[in-house]
Amino acid sequence: MATYVVLYKFTADGARTIRESVKRAGRIRQENARVGFRILDVFWTQGPFDMVAIVDAPSEEAMMGAMLNVVGAGNVVSTTMRAFDALAMSRILAQSPSLSEEEAAPAAKPKDGRPKPKPKARKGK
Repeated sequence: MATYVVLYKFTADGARTIRESVKRAGRIRQENARVGFRILDVFWTQGPFDMVAIVDAPSEEAMMGAMLNVVGAGNVVSTTMRAFDALAMSRILAQSPSLSEEEAAPAAKPKDGRPKPKPKARKGK
């Protein structure tokens, strides 16, 4: 399963019916569980976003469909981000070529290690 972090902001309609948001989130959690999702947690937050959900989805397509349903209801707009735990990130890094300074293309440094002097600016005519 792929993990996602979803950031939500209430729309005007969602703000008007904010007292129902906990019930709506519970209903959505149950509906999504029936089709293979795991909603790990939902948080109501202060700051630029009103809610955050951590979701395990069976596929990218399933996640996209679920987000279309949630946003289509008109109570929230969302930002969805794919998330990787430490184990997955370690596998990704093991497959990626290293681009550390030592291994990157050599910079334009003289062999003595001193930086090149900056060229003098020319005065325009």
